[in-house]
Amino acid sequence: MEQKLDIRGSFLEFFKSKGHQIYDSMPLVPNDPTLLFTNAGMVQFKDIFTGTLPPPKGLRATSSQVCLRAGGKHNDLENVGYTARHHTMFEMLGNFSFGDYFKKDAIKYAWEFVTEVLKLPKEKLYITVHESDDEAYNLWKEIVPISHIKRLGDKDNFWQMGDTGPCGPCSEIFIDQGEEHFSGSEDYFGGDGDRFLEIWNLVFMQFEKSKDGKLTPLPKPSIDTGMGLERVQAVMEGKTSNFDSSIFTPLIKEVEKLCNKPYKYETGASYRVIADHARAVCFLLAQGVTFDKEGRGYVLRRILRRALRHGYLLGIKGAFLYKVVDKVIDELSYHYSYLKEKRENILELCKLEELRFLDTLESGMKLFKEELSACEAKGEKIFSGEVAFKLYDTFGFPLDLTLDMLKDTILSLDIASFEACMETQKARSSASWKGSGDEGVNENFKHLVQSLLSKFGKNEFVGYEYASLESKILSLLDSEFNEVSTLKEGQKGYVLFAKTPLYPQGGGPLGEAGKLYKDTKLVAEVLDTKKYHDLIISSILSKDTLNVNETIKIEVSNDRFEIKKHHSATHLLHAVLHEVLGSSIAQAGSLVLKDRLRFDFTYHKALDSTSLDLIESKVNALIASALSTKVEHLSKEDAIAKGAKALFNEKYGDTVRVVSFGSESIELCGGLHVNNTAEINSFYITKEGSVSSGVRRIEAVCGLSAYEYASTHIRGLKNLENTLKTKDILGLVAKLKSTLKADSSIQEASFKAELINNVPCVISLASGNLKAHIDNFKNANVKCAIFLLQASDDKASLVLGSKGVELDCNMWLKSMSTLGLKGGGRKDFLQAGLKLEEGKSLDSKLVDEILSKAKAYLESNLKG
Repeated sequence: MEQKLDIRGSFLEFFKSKGHQIYDSMPLVPNDPTLLFTNAGMVQFKDIFTGTLPPPKGLRATSSQVCLRAGGKHNDLENVGYTARHHTMFEMLGNFSFGDYFKKDAIKYAWEFVTEVLKLPKEKLYITVHESDDEAYNLWKEIVPISHIKRLGDKDNFWQMGDTGPCGPCSEIFIDQGEEHFSGSEDYFGGDGDRFLEIWNLVFMQFEKSKDGKLTPLPKPSIDTGMGLERVQAVMEGKTSNFDSSIFTPLIKEVEKLCNKPYKYETGASYRVIADHARAVCFLLAQGVTFDKEGRGYVLRRILRRALRHGYLLGIKGAFLYKVVDKVIDELSYHYSYLKEKRENILELCKLEELRFLDTLESGMKLFKEELSACEAKGEKIFSGEVAFKLYDTFGFPLDLTLDMLKDTILSLDIASFEACMETQKARSSASWKGSGDEGVNENFKHLVQSLLSKFGKNEFVGYEYASLESKILSLLDSEFNEVSTLKEGQKGYVLFAKTPLYPQGGGPLGEAGKLYKDTKLVAEVLDTKKYHDLIISSILSKDTLNVNETIKIEVSNDRFEIKKHHSATHLLHAVLHEVLGSSIAQAGSLVLKDRLRFDFTYHKALDSTSLDLIESKVNALIASALSTKVEHLSKEDAIAKGAKALFNEKYGDTVRVVSFGSESIELCGGLHVNNTAEINSFYITKEGSVSSGVRRIEAVCGLSAYEYASTHIRGLKNLENTLKTKDILGLVAKLKSTLKADSSIQEASFKAELINNVPCVISLASGNLKAHIDNFKNANVKCAIFLLQASDDKASLVLGSKGVELDCNMWLKSMSTLGLKGGGRKDFLQAGLKLEEGKSLDSKLVDEILSKAKAYLESNLKG
């Protein structure tokens, strides 16, 4: 359902008419180790602004970028719901110039859009500029009254990407929301109040900042602007809060229906939290992020759990957020069509995660309320850090959820105590994520890539046609990424060829290895190949002297053919998973090696053996069908229309490479494949398991590895038949199981329970499956303790167990350590042993002593 006022569409079309190329919103998970999430519109152009990549031909771009600020340095999570403007997920409208136009046109375009397209009243618009930026000030005063322009300092009107790098002054456009709505002491132009609302920030990227703080003018100044869609939508609809706009009201109405209570702004923070968080959960799940214990998946989990807690406050029982997420899909799929395509998977994953947390939410809230009451009774103003840790560790409450709950009280949290409890735990917050901050990138390498691109341009990959090729060395790098003219024997380094048949790592397959020859002499081993922006560079170990400008013969490793088999098999597996499990599954990662493949995909439960057999059978059927491989180069739109599968974490150009195996498998892929599926030979699934909540993993083999896998199992089966002297192994196993079961029953029946301190206990010699005996005894009693001892040749084994009583089995065992018993385990179950001297057996005297001590400990320490 399209919004009444399409600001997004108007913005993009306006800048398209000004010569800007429209770019799709990049994924929320950026290909950038310094960022947890895409948090601004300029992220997809970051390498252009820093000079690592050359600018696009048109030099002008525009986009509406989906952003997330809920982890790492850029984290608005705690403010969401309590302010009019903070969001976890939002859309940033932006226009960009890469050394083309600068301040004059940026200001002209901005003013034209807000006054002629949006038709905002000129008399209500105000401008800020940097205090040193006379150029921007003079440009603005030709358009607006001087009384509507204010100069501000670095804090407000100077932007920089990091401590070093591109930076510059900025100019912001504000709108006066009206004195009738705001009358605080800070509600003046330039104050910190909300009356004057910033709607657009124009960044004039003008300088390069060095480590010593020196600003050097850039040779090609650029423009980077950002306008929050949610903010402008509210302004255009005459609302003073984003949450009152048509973007959020349908979601808030959905929450009203779920809790059956009317929404009032003054007391409606919980409604706003749920509406906001449903959007973030929806987009993260749609783009392949799944619930996890760390990193981005943990941020997603925190967002969902915060929403559930606010649903609990509204009296909503049971899973509900997935219903609000469904409404998000209804509202936004007209522009983001992938939301509708992935609806089933999004809702299923969301609901399952809700149910997991709801199991503990009630108990956690009870503990929280008990601690609040205790603090109130004692007149304390500090909430226990130990209780906060228990909420975290036992009930799954992230720390910020507890802090959020404390906002409604006068209590503060004993953080030091909480952190002390966390010392032995792995921190699961976003701070533990290695990419949660803005760590600097290796400056030498960044400038080196820029230099090589400027000098040589993009080098050519010819691996689709060749596995062997003579090519000129354009550049050599040492192990520290410094350019050198020579690499000597034994040195590790990197080589850039004019043309290369070596496939760089990407899309599942690892980078290719190989050998380098000068005439017929081996001069280097190729260890790996990677793509650094548009440069394909191989890491090498030199076996002889290598020089820049030499022509060298490149031989790709023979592993290529087996890698191609596993890569093609991955495509077939992907297609079959869609057929068997449904179109809602999505690829969540893959690895392709010469001897195995790994494929991760979103799915809510483990696959049973019947499903795995069906999947394996269908993949083998596609292989046996001898489907020819077809490679096409199409526009991205035509490829998607044809049914090609694309990944969110991959960046595609306007023209894409489409790999098809018949009509059964069609994917966007730049990798190497077999010419015909028959070359794969056969396919076996070796393992299926969980990667994280909602993500499964299949591991498989094909080609030569499949032959070795099958041969190993066939040989093992033959050896087993020879050892057991039977062809009917399954029949023999069934007979043995029946015998063991009978033996277990006989042994269990022989145990005599006695009451020790009113608790049923067994302390006895035993044979058979000791753990099974313990489990059976525990299942038969509400509370109990059991100690079983088993003698075998020169050693003895024992097990200890308890249920429903205050008894630590580790302490119980420790009481008998002088007898030589050693072992360990849980409080309610452990296994131990007794090593006997060679030639000796477990005599009755030692047995009696062990059993006697075991009983004596219970008589003194067992509490029912």
